Amino acid sequence: MADTAPLRVAVSANFNGTFNELAHAYQREFNQPFLISSGSSGSLFAKIKHAAPYHLFFSADKVRPILLEKAGLVVENSRFTYAIGIPVLWSQDTDLLTSAGDKVLETHSFKHLAMADPRVAPYGLAAKQIMQRLELWEDLNSNTQIVKAQSIGQAYGQIASEAAELGFLSLSQVKDRDGAIGGSYWIPPRHLYEPIEQQAVILNYAKKTPHIFDSAVQFLSWVRNSETATTIIKNSGYKINQPLIANQATLIRSKKGIIEQ
Repeated sequence: MADTAPLRVAVSANFNGTFNELAHAYQREFNQPFLISSGSSGSLFAKIKHAAPYHLFFSADKVRPILLEKAGLVVENSRFTYAIGIPVLWSQDTDLLTSAGDKVLETHSFKHLAMADPRVAPYGLAAKQIMQRLELWEDLNSNTQIVKAQSIGQAYGQIASEAAELGFLSLSQVKDRDGAIGGSYWIPPRHLYEPIEQQAVILNYAKKTPHIFDSAVQFLSWVRNSETATTIIKNSGYKINQPLIANQATLIRSKKGIIEQ
């Protein structure tokens, strides 16, 4: 069988591990290779705006896919919500977050707290919102206790290397395959941050090659509709808003005809 051209995918750092699981499962079934680039949603967005050669974009928010859509860089009707993100305050220290995380933040019983830069990373924005609504942001930020990373992947590295005692991450980064979470953690109540609605789009670059475009459409349809994909995403620490996805049924035209998603 001839080699299949890879799908080039820009994936937000928080979803990188989960996307690799999806890609491996899909490749086993359909022999479709992938070239994956991971980073903060903001940095990937900037690259796409400057004509980076990606076929698909899995963002950690809905803001950037909508902006790309408005800029005419996205295939019509391809945008959809693939996951609802859950932020977590996490530490490798099993004793640090034994009480509620807001109480730990109030006591300042740590030297450094890691988070992704809220200007480029949706989970960093959620972390800022949480601390703002707890009326702790100004104090912690002015005391230079907050260490801002360029992506949530870098924030994880800062905590894992013990450069920071704790930090805000995605639940998917600290939850293992069995559902266990090492160290200590606090999942903030949902009223403390705006929903992290993670959306994906097919980029217009995919349309330059008809069989690539068809492959991109088929893959997104699989992500949206297959039980395998849904299970992987849920088990990784995300929620799936089934009514929202179900109501987003769209028709995308490919060379093979009209494909319903």
